[in-house]
Amino acid sequence: MENAKKILLLTGDFAEDYETMVPFQMLLMVGYEVHAVCPGKAKGETIKTAIHDFEGDQTYTEKPGHNFTLNYTFSEINPDDYAGLVIAGGRAPEYLRLHQGVIDLTRHFAENNKPLAAVCHGVQILTAARVVKGRRLTAYPAVGPEVELAGGTFVSVDPTEAVVDGNLVTSPAWPGHPKFIKAFLDVLGAKIDLGAPAAVASAV
Repeated sequence: MENAKKILLLTGDFAEDYETMVPFQMLLMVGYEVHAVCPGKAKGETIKTAIHDFEGDQTYTEKPGHNFTLNYTFSEINPDDYAGLVIAGGRAPEYLRLHQGVIDLTRHFAENNKPLAAVCHGVQILTAARVVKGRRLTAYPAVGPEVELAGGTFVSVDPTEAVVDGNLVTSPAWPGHPKFIKAFLDVLGAKIDLGAPAAVASAV
């Protein structure tokens, strides 16, 4: 089916730079068509990203990241067209979760048991959509209380790790990208042929 090769990436202004750029590029690399969207913005417009790092302070530092060009328009998406959803972290989720379209979109993937991945603060959208009750997941540690209040079980893991619960894949932060994306590809049912001239993912 055509939608088996389409992935939706939800991001927004001041989303974390790596957590937007890296999943987008990695999923493109293995052969998926990835539509990056932000409510209120159209294809060809940009978002400003932020770089979060850990430099010995009590919380992360934030610096200007790259501008990222959206390649699809949020208001034109049909969630039925997509095999999976990836939600970037950073500061964007705190305002994106106020958008009813974002909540409805997230619920579509959760209620239809479609692959759903969120990294770092992206989990704030899952809790706002009330789709974590009874689920095991991780996030940036400061989001842990929200997970518990929303009825989920917060799993504390190293930043390089990912947690999988059925169709749901989560990771605390961008250092977990290798395991986060691998787990998401596994949940998607993708098979990567490393013997091909270029690694290509195929949905089963």
